[in-house]
Amino acid sequence: MTKPPKRGCRGWLRAALLCGAGAWAPGVWAQGEPAPATSAPSAALAAAPADLPPAELFYQRPNIEGTALSPSGRWLAMATRGRGQRTVLVVFDLKAWKPLATAASFADSDIRSFAWVNDERLVFDLIDRQRGGGDQRFGNGLFAVSRDGTGLRPLIRLRERAFVTEERWVGPEPLSPAHDLLHVPAGGGDEVVVGEYRRSETGEPDGIIAKRLNIVTGRTRNLSEGLPRHVAQWWFGPDGEPKAVLTVHQGRAGVHWRGAGPGAGEAQPSGAEAARWRVLAEAGTYELPFKPRFVDAAGSFYVSVSAGADGISELRRFDFQAGRPEPEPVVSTPGFDFTGALVSDEDTGRALGVRVVTDAQTTVWFDPALAAIQAEADRRLPGLVNQLQCRPCSGPGATVVVRSWSDRDPGQIWVHWPAEQRWRPVGAVRGGIDPRRMASTDFERIRARDGLEFPVWITRPAGAKAGPLPTVVLVHGGPWVRGRHWQWSAHAQFLASRGYLVVEPEFRGSTGFGQRLFRAGWKQWGQAMQDDVADAVAWAVKRGDADPQRVCIAGASYGGYAALMGLVRHGELYRCAAAWVAVTDPRLLYSWHRYGDVSAEFRQFGLPQLVGDATKDAAMLDTVSPVLQAERLRAPLLLAFGAEDRRVPLVHGTRLRDALRAAGRDPEYLVYLDEGHGWLRLENQVDFAGRLERFLAQHLR
Repeated sequence: MTKPPKRGCRGWLRAALLCGAGAWAPGVWAQGEPAPATSAPSAALAAAPADLPPAELFYQRPNIEGTALSPSGRWLAMATRGRGQRTVLVVFDLKAWKPLATAASFADSDIRSFAWVNDERLVFDLIDRQRGGGDQRFGNGLFAVSRDGTGLRPLIRLRERAFVTEERWVGPEPLSPAHDLLHVPAGGGDEVVVGEYRRSETGEPDGIIAKRLNIVTGRTRNLSEGLPRHVAQWWFGPDGEPKAVLTVHQGRAGVHWRGAGPGAGEAQPSGAEAARWRVLAEAGTYELPFKPRFVDAAGSFYVSVSAGADGISELRRFDFQAGRPEPEPVVSTPGFDFTGALVSDEDTGRALGVRVVTDAQTTVWFDPALAAIQAEADRRLPGLVNQLQCRPCSGPGATVVVRSWSDRDPGQIWVHWPAEQRWRPVGAVRGGIDPRRMASTDFERIRARDGLEFPVWITRPAGAKAGPLPTVVLVHGGPWVRGRHWQWSAHAQFLASRGYLVVEPEFRGSTGFGQRLFRAGWKQWGQAMQDDVADAVAWAVKRGDADPQRVCIAGASYGGYAALMGLVRHGELYRCAAAWVAVTDPRLLYSWHRYGDVSAEFRQFGLPQLVGDATKDAAMLDTVSPVLQAERLRAPLLLAFGAEDRRVPLVHGTRLRDALRAAGRDPEYLVYLDEGHGWLRLENQVDFAGRLERFLAQHLR
């Protein structure tokens, strides 16, 4: 069993560093309504330093969004900010130390993600970040291009948009927008694996079909022979051969394996038998005994298994002879569910280590040479998380890209050549950010009123004097996700830059900290989940960080719901609340609407288990519906919604606004007509940040 090294103070990784460290989203008012008056900043805020960093600094796109080494290690592909604030794909020659070419750049689109297929060609897809989130109804497409920017070829069409070049090609037409990239095989060939997303006659998701796609010819080969129905997720070996799938249907889930596993018998099957899928586990969607994680070059199948009283998941190999996961973990992260990925040699598929996330990210290396490089990076760049990416990963030509970050530093990129003991800086992930002026974030574990332990993140402004501060309780959305990690956060840093303490609880129902915490949140919307948020406030007050007379609760999606229910359930704690794209009536979650993105599967089987049965639990759902408790929402409210929201439709906003007006309490209310479930356009993110800043200044200063 391998564990991350033990730490001497709070948090696994943060201790090692420090013991020795929906985006928020100009707005137009809905339904022709006049814009409500916004309050001017108070005298206290007006007296704040004139050199406060502008909101744009926190919410603009990074200078470097991502990097990837080519198989030879000579070429570094980077997604960077180009002209007109568009994200472009640049290839940098590491040997000559100068840009080779802008491989892909578009006047009306941004590079979203990219990968090397071989040393000559890359694939990438697109998004348009200058259109609102509600406007992103086209598929992201897939394109191939040579590293020098020639040979641009569409592989998967964009939905509802013309192709971005007039170039002609020979061979099959591009695939339909119903496809997406699933996997890039190791070895540097000319093929990738794509998935075709199938839908039922009623338009519901109904499985994913995998295909090999040649990026030169555009031809495909089926990988789905004998595939079970209703596949929701695929796992491939490093060579791109399908190994495992997860099926989900009618509240049941299944893990299926293709062929025999390693050690499953003396004679390994071939032909039709090797392509046969067999069931390894079947259970209710939330009751599977293990979850697939990845497959290595040797064919080992890695799964996560919940263990111990808190149900903390561990990484284990699957024993095909016994038909169950091995009893001993490969990697264990006590107090944190296993979250991470196998780090493999992208050319051979050989497993090199496991990337894991505790409070922050770290890597457990199997390869001694990479473990030594990691130790050197950590000595050279102390107080930072230092993530390594290598190609090739061994030999005299080994090249390593190091991305370093902390809670106060968004990140720096370095290139290291181990054989030459040479380092060169590439640049900052975000320009203009001075880590010395950023806030620090601590990770703590506290106990709720019923004794259940849960984590809390607390961000204190840089240079703040000792003593209690005006506080924003920022509740994460989901809610069945982990709220954050130990890294730079735009939301928390913006609020801290304005002088606020930021408290972010990982309340029950959150994932990443064990099944006990997750399951304790089932059917607890507005109830015990809400109590956890209040208990985090009480904890911050007791330890002298939060001013009990100046606390505002805020959040988006479920976090917006919790902000509203905070006023209902614990109105005495909060001076104000800000909620955006908020669920205001949980009963509406069960309703079908034409353009919604919540599946019938989840509405029928997930929501009854996690939130409550629409019929059997109707009375409970009424009591935790903010729109039915409007008369109890007595504190000042800032509400914001996206007119094109497919997850929390605008009716959530209009109904609550009307109920509040009927109760004689008109909220500050705005709608971004071009946005969906969160703000994608920078103008909208900055506009909302400014409105929130003014709102908080009026009520907390």
